[in-house]
Amino acid sequence: MRILLIDIEVAPNTAHVWGIFDQNISINQLLESSYTLCYAAKWYGESKMYFDSVHKSSKADMLQSVHKLMDEADAIVHYNGSRFDIPILHKEFLLSGMPPPAPSKQIDLLQVARRQFRFVSNKLDYVAQALGLGSKTAHEGHVLWVKCMNDDRKAWKTMEEYNKNDVVLLEKVYDKFKGWIKSHPNHNAYSEEICCPNCGSRKLNKRGFAITSTKQYQRYQCMVCGSWSKSVKSEKKSKEQITGI
Repeated sequence: MRILLIDIEVAPNTAHVWGIFDQNISINQLLESSYTLCYAAKWYGESKMYFDSVHKSSKADMLQSVHKLMDEADAIVHYNGSRFDIPILHKEFLLSGMPPPAPSKQIDLLQVARRQFRFVSNKLDYVAQALGLGSKTAHEGHVLWVKCMNDDRKAWKTMEEYNKNDVVLLEKVYDKFKGWIKSHPNHNAYSEEICCPNCGSRKLNKRGFAITSTKQYQRYQCMVCGSWSKSVKSEKKSKEQITGI
């Protein structure tokens, strides 16, 4: 299975406003709508990092390069990408007259953090630090985005570092979360041998049985990521087990 890790950075909307609190901005106040500044991505388990931006390339070339990566992925890992990164990129593709990339499974680690754990904060920076995996690249805040929109070379150097480091953290958090992801794409669909559905490891321990009302399935726990799985083929329960005799 080819798993792509991805993160994008986006320019803010620009508008005329009369105040700074609780503003209701109409369309005719909008000067420029948000757009993708850059992206960073890498294939899981590989060292090469991909990065492109509207500063480094033309917008069309940047979108073509990220579209190509997404088109080749069986699954895409992101942090809040289901509501942010992926829909934004889809909008960019649509506006640029590009077709949809090939369908892929989405692994949103923010949703995993919210459903499986109760961190004080679910932000990537907090979760990564809580797990001892490092932290986001420090920067000057909103001003950095404005400087990049104004083509400041020094700001773009920081933005590239920041964007790439987010993907590094994303991969580390993914490794920690992997055994807890309930809806992870099944590696067995891409393997000729039985393996852990979450990480693809063949190091599986038999750990009892998963029991239904009439059947039982061999249960396994992965020795690498810790996830639980069960055999596809069932073993019929004895008459005594079924009737409770």
